[in-house]
Amino acid sequence: MAHDLTLWGVGTSRTMRPHWMLLELGLEYEFHAIGSRTGETKTDEFMVLNPRHKIPVLRHGSFVLTESAAIIQYLSETFTRPEMIAVPRDASSRAALNEWCYFIATELDAGSLYVMRRHVGLEHIYGAAPKAVEAARNYFMENAEAMAPRIAQSGKYLMGDQFSVADILLMTCLDWAVTDRIPLSDTLHEYRSRVAMRPAYQKALDRNFPPRG
Repeated sequence: MAHDLTLWGVGTSRTMRPHWMLLELGLEYEFHAIGSRTGETKTDEFMVLNPRHKIPVLRHGSFVLTESAAIIQYLSETFTRPEMIAVPRDASSRAALNEWCYFIATELDAGSLYVMRRHVGLEHIYGAAPKAVEAARNYFMENAEAMAPRIAQSGKYLMGDQFSVADILLMTCLDWAVTDRIPLSDTLHEYRSRVAMRPAYQKALDRNFPPRG
């Protein structure tokens, strides 16, 4: 069934998130495989969608969203599949899900991994800052391992037996960490192995990280 969904962006952990959620929900969508810092996000057409020239961007009809965490939450709530994706309706369960999402998006992604990204590989833009990189790396490990016992006790996924937006956020951060050679505990590796078995995750990897050349 067509829902007039269009996604812009490939090639990063953050663009992986909406591709994955769209595939989890079995939604057909058009997508434009544009990359970050390629000049493709600075065209007049794209700047109308997102003046900050960042990816991913989702358009649903005339509605446009530009933050990966907001996109996947919107998709899970708009195209609800309660048999597959946890979308809590009571306040306490919603708060528990949001707690995971805000923690992952701020402490693990923006506060750690992206700090490293800015100063390793993008030094020509943001400058070299080896001390900041090392501090961010240690901060990621400290926060991830502090939550590892809770992850182990949660069940198959962060919200128990049901997959949720929080799992997409965490898995993409853990994959990012592995790429950056950040060591993870056995608990986190076991969690990654469970989540990686989801068919939509594998399909999203292929779609979001197309072969070069």
